[in-house]
Amino acid sequence: MRALAPVLLASLALAACNNDAPDPTPVETEVPEELAQGGSTERGEDANRIGTPMEERVATIGLLNKRNNVSRDFEMSPGEAVRAGDVVIRLEACEKTAPWELPQEEGAFVQVFVRERRGAEPEPSWQKVHSGWLFRNSPSLNVVEHPIYDVWVKECAMSFPGEEGSPAED
Repeated sequence: MRALAPVLLASLALAACNNDAPDPTPVETEVPEELAQGGSTERGEDANRIGTPMEERVATIGLLNKRNNVSRDFEMSPGEAVRAGDVVIRLEACEKTAPWELPQEEGAFVQVFVRERRGAEPEPSWQKVHSGWLFRNSPSLNVVEHPIYDVWVKECAMSFPGEEGSPAED
């Protein structure tokens, strides 16, 4: 068994030296048109009665590339999508509990697409790897399950009647 250890290590090292591998550094590029269009951010009047209207809220979303340990933050409004290399993050909604409600929580409805090969596909294609709510204070409730990328909510900036200041003034 000990004789196999050096062979395994050498094999892994050679596999990591693949010259065809893309640069793992995330680079913002244009979001593909088919991924840019999300659901409507227009809500009924009842949804916007208390607090900042949905289209004026701003979420801060974190992205980690586990291959190279590069982390990026994106400030997004509902309905927006951003691309960093082979990842597209689309924000559909952002919410936080009112100051008088307990427990305090912030969350965002996020969709994550990754460009990768599946099975015997000759070319990589966009795969939806997550669609759902992510919560800042309870990240284990719903996680993005991907071997390379991690996505999480850092903040949802919105205000409620009676609060000092608004997200635009900060």
